[in-house]
Amino acid sequence: MEAHNVMNEPQKTMNELQKTLIGNGVAAAPERILEALDEATTHRCLAGAPHTIYEEVWHLAFWQEISLKWIEGDAVPFPGHAAEGFPPADGGEPWETLCHRFLAGTERAAELAGDAQKMAARVVCPTRPGIDPRTCPALEQMESLAAHNTYHLGRIVLLRQIFGCWPPPAGGDTW
Repeated sequence: MEAHNVMNEPQKTMNELQKTLIGNGVAAAPERILEALDEATTHRCLAGAPHTIYEEVWHLAFWQEISLKWIEGDAVPFPGHAAEGFPPADGGEPWETLCHRFLAGTERAAELAGDAQKMAARVVCPTRPGIDPRTCPALEQMESLAAHNTYHLGRIVLLRQIFGCWPPPAGGDTW
């Protein structure tokens, strides 16, 4: 699952938001958190846990794609129900494909987060049905995306710890 990653380009200086999205900012990098997971482990259910690792990543990719569309000026509708933000019963796509889709989105998010002009633009962020859409600076929507990603990636780390597959081979935060 080796993908091009902006964090591997030493000539670029990342801001804190970019580090949070793709680098080792407030936590281990998403690429590391998802490293060396096999299909079986990602679909493993844990009693009491509401979602599998696969479902968490699918949810991340889903909301990240929506957030990036909002930031890029496409006011796609807010899902009608929370269940739409999780995969269909058949899973939808192989684990490796899902990882690549999510990580490509983090790269796109980091690229946008490094563009001060784009981050200053006001964007429309649709809300739940029956509530008027809101507008905010793209930066605030990107911060929301980064917080959402960090929250769910933390849940994935916890599941990996419980399953005995943390840290990943390239390392991860273990304190």
